[in-house]
Amino acid sequence: MSDTDHYITELYIDPGSLPVTSPEMEHERRVAIFDLLEENEFKPAESPSGPYVVTIFLVDDRLKINVIRTNGAPRGDYTISLKPFRRIIKDYFMICEAYHDAIRTATSAQIEAIDMGRRGLHNEGSRLLTDSLRNTIEVDFNTSRRFFTLICALYRRPK
Repeated sequence: MSDTDHYITELYIDPGSLPVTSPEMEHERRVAIFDLLEENEFKPAESPSGPYVVTIFLVDDRLKINVIRTNGAPRGDYTISLKPFRRIIKDYFMICEAYHDAIRTATSAQIEAIDMGRRGLHNEGSRLLTDSLRNTIEVDFNTSRRFFTLICALYRRPK
């Protein structure tokens, strides 16, 4: 992206969209929001300028992204289906649990192997998100990774 004002300055999560989660997932969500706000590239289609205030919602099995400019001008609502993310999110939750369990008892080599798998799933989810947004919002890879973390924080764990 060539324009320097296409970025998010504020990000909110609809409180009604947040499930009860573990302290680890809440921490991961806070870190993802902090990191996302520190550095991101975010350009809604046909938006001549930013920066942006974004609110994300989970509505049924869809992610709704509401975007306005910091001056209050609306830039649109964007929605993507989360159905393609189900398997990745389920696997991501399982490997995150294994990682947090391993920290207490496993060797450093075992922890590193689990963490590599976790990062691989995170990257896969990030690429899927970038693909899902490609016609509506342009994001860089790091922004996509942080958004994937937030999607996981919103998505209720499959039973």
